[in-house]
Amino acid sequence: MSTRFQAPRGTQDILPEAQPYWLAIGEAIAEVTRLFGYRRIDTPVFEPAGLFEKGSGDTTDVVEKEMYVFQDRGGESLALTPEGTPAICRAYLEHGMGSWPQPVRLYTTHPMFRYDRPQKGRYRQHTQFDCEVIGSAGALADAEVIQLLWSLHRRLGISGLEVRLNSIDDLEARRGYITRLKDYYRPHLDKLSEDSRRRFERNPLRLLDSKDERDFPYKEGAPRLVDQLSPAAAEHHATVRAALDAAGIPHVIDPFLVRGLDYYNRTVFEIVPTHDERAQGTLGGGGRYDGLVELLGGPPTPGVGFGAGIERAILEMQRCGAEVRPPTGPDVYLVHMLSGLATPIVELASSLREAGLAVVVAEAGRSMKSQLRSADGSGARLAVILGENELAAGTAVVKDLRGESEQASVALSDAPGVLAHRLRRS
Repeated sequence: MSTRFQAPRGTQDILPEAQPYWLAIGEAIAEVTRLFGYRRIDTPVFEPAGLFEKGSGDTTDVVEKEMYVFQDRGGESLALTPEGTPAICRAYLEHGMGSWPQPVRLYTTHPMFRYDRPQKGRYRQHTQFDCEVIGSAGALADAEVIQLLWSLHRRLGISGLEVRLNSIDDLEARRGYITRLKDYYRPHLDKLSEDSRRRFERNPLRLLDSKDERDFPYKEGAPRLVDQLSPAAAEHHATVRAALDAAGIPHVIDPFLVRGLDYYNRTVFEIVPTHDERAQGTLGGGGRYDGLVELLGGPPTPGVGFGAGIERAILEMQRCGAEVRPPTGPDVYLVHMLSGLATPIVELASSLREAGLAVVVAEAGRSMKSQLRSADGSGARLAVILGENELAAGTAVVKDLRGESEQASVALSDAPGVLAHRLRRS
């Protein structure tokens, strides 16, 4: 018995009926990035594994638990891309974008790969929309990327959202806070989850990010970094909030929001549905990463950006009843009853396509009744029938499948123009 294969766990086939959502999102991304002045970049599906180990942080869940890492035949350690920012920063350095007028605004849509427990809207292969502003230290750039993502969701018909915002200060300035945070958690270590006990030593800021219920009581009493920011970070944070207010974007301060990647400083944010408090409810998020480019071997270069899951956006579009263009059938379904003559069928179909009409040719050898039934099921607007008598007369019969127009004959030489005009009128 032969093996019947299925899609790998945590992946999905995007079937034709789902494609209108992907098309709508692609068009909205193209428009909103145009309005904000971003240019597209595409990076490889796999990168050196060290790029993410160094860039994302070797104590993050992404690197420790979720990366797909493999060795190629040359012995190089590679990883399927788990998140976009380090890859775009690598391209920024590799192609000398630091010499371009700054800041550089880039965006991409890219498949991402994380070995995680599959859930609705969270797949091991998923697609992200990423935007990055590299070369700006200004708070208005932070507000800009938030506004861009907010604008995208509004264009897609997604409502009931809010921005969760926090500041995690600069690396040097928060060292004292980390000491106070560890002093607070130390007496409770034996009651914390295994992940939090490990993070206590390696990445204590992530204690605030725990989703384990055992850690919740201790999070509530932890010192809040946003209440004790350095003067520069506090001013930056206030400017971001004022800019969001000016743009009419609702936001709340979430003192537990730290994001899961080591390169963030100052602004971090997420956009979430207000109806959904689950961890997988986040539609997108990001923040400022002023030290990342330098960490990857470049000069000190500030940056800010985000990643947003397209699959999650589609779920919210469906929840909100967002309208998308339904799949369209062909313009013409070509029904033919000729004895082994392929040339006239190919010539007619080609001339119609040259005129810009979408044409499906019926399967040969089937009855006219069967072909017309398939024509109706295809969603075609017109059936064009070519038989022996029509071929001898140099004509074809046009049948309206969606209206009440009477069946009519048209000269084969005139068919492209006549059918195009008829479809434009309907």
